[in-house]
Amino acid sequence: MKTLSELLENTPVEAIWGDPQVAVGSLVYDSRAAAAGCCFFAVPGTQCDGHAFIGAAVTAGAAAVVCERLPEERPAGVTFVVVKDSQGAMADMAAAFYDHPSRELKLVGITGTNGKTTTVTLLFDLVRAMGYRAGLISTVVYRIEERTLPATHTTPDSIRLNALMREMADAGCEFCFMECSSHAIVQERTRGLDFAGGIFSNITHDHLDYHKTFAEYIRAKKLFFDHLPKGAFALTNTDDRNGRVMVQNTRAEVHTYSLRTMADFRCRIVEMHLDGMLLRLDGRELWVGLLGRFNAYNLTAVYGAAVLLGLDRDEVLRVLSTLHAVSGRFEVIRASNGTTAVVDYAHTPDALENVIQTIDELRTPQQQLLVVCGCGGDRDRTKRPEMAQIAVKYATTAIFTSDNPRHEDPEAILDEMVAGLEPGARYLRLADRAEAIRTAVVLARPGDVILIAGKGHETYQIVGDVKHHFDDREEVRRDFASYIENKR
Repeated sequence: MKTLSELLENTPVEAIWGDPQVAVGSLVYDSRAAAAGCCFFAVPGTQCDGHAFIGAAVTAGAAAVVCERLPEERPAGVTFVVVKDSQGAMADMAAAFYDHPSRELKLVGITGTNGKTTTVTLLFDLVRAMGYRAGLISTVVYRIEERTLPATHTTPDSIRLNALMREMADAGCEFCFMECSSHAIVQERTRGLDFAGGIFSNITHDHLDYHKTFAEYIRAKKLFFDHLPKGAFALTNTDDRNGRVMVQNTRAEVHTYSLRTMADFRCRIVEMHLDGMLLRLDGRELWVGLLGRFNAYNLTAVYGAAVLLGLDRDEVLRVLSTLHAVSGRFEVIRASNGTTAVVDYAHTPDALENVIQTIDELRTPQQQLLVVCGCGGDRDRTKRPEMAQIAVKYATTAIFTSDNPRHEDPEAILDEMVAGLEPGARYLRLADRAEAIRTAVVLARPGDVILIAGKGHETYQIVGDVKHHFDDREEVRRDFASYIENKR
């Protein structure tokens, strides 16, 4: 428990109404979680304004309220703090409330459109295999050493972030690897954290439903590097045309990685097979159990970050060769007749094309490629026709289906996907995702490849506001058993 004044030490304040020495026992921004002695943050949001719930938080026992506008009713015994930016104040105060746990960790953040989850997970697995204790904050899961917690957001809110890092520090973790989404950066969830380094993977069109323009999306990513402290490292992918842009104004020490040009950390794919790749990384060859040019980039970023964190190069290379693919990222499932299913999270045009091109490099002319993909509802609509065009361009058979339709009509989403296709384009559209996967399995000949893209690790499908259990991997295994294994 801390006093409000202690929490406000590094927070710009415009006015305080009440006692700044009031004791604060918890921090909340959802009035439904408010309890006696808490500090409630009234945060303006895209759906609703937290200022409308100040009364509910006070009724629940809030001892303090941080807001951008003073409410008309200010009950005695409650301290009101007026700030210019309540979201930023929440981040500053959360770091103070949990005694700045990021200062006790070597915290590395990664931002970009694709590759974030794989990179942070491989870094986590790498350092733990080298004998270090570590934490992980990713789209898939939060980890504190062996302890696993369900992930609610790619990057959780600043209160949750600092609470997680406090648990990591108390558990003796030396490292923490986290994904930094564009939403989180703009919403200042990472404010007040002390980063040892940051990684830029790449940037392609995504989340334009939120950022509105691609320029704003780029700016959001760049903000992360603008705020890195002096003494940290900024590791950027120079093969991406925005790689240099990201680090233009950073105070951090800039380092580069590449598969195509000269860089501080350079990689080249020597060979690629269905069970892995031979890479030449930093002048030395190693075999890795991951596939695809995109994973070569991920592994190069992991290697570069590990070296910049001071880990031994030779030991890092040795351990890299033992690591496996992340769940739902180019996850291969094989049937007994040689048919192969690849389940991947690819849900942007660039990611889909990267995965398909990798499969194209590995399959023979006799092997058909069946692509099952869709687009999520209530999300960036501009990528829908692009996704369909890419699938039709490469696939022997493209099957368009539902992803997470949320509040949109699945058929309307499919209409937008196919709207940009040329007349005569060959595709199927089946809104029922289970039926689409089953159809791909039925159509596949022995030895063919089926790509099921978009959901990857997810074990649910969101329809309206409800999450229904749905796992692409379960579906394809069940269909393999029904239509292939039982016919042998």
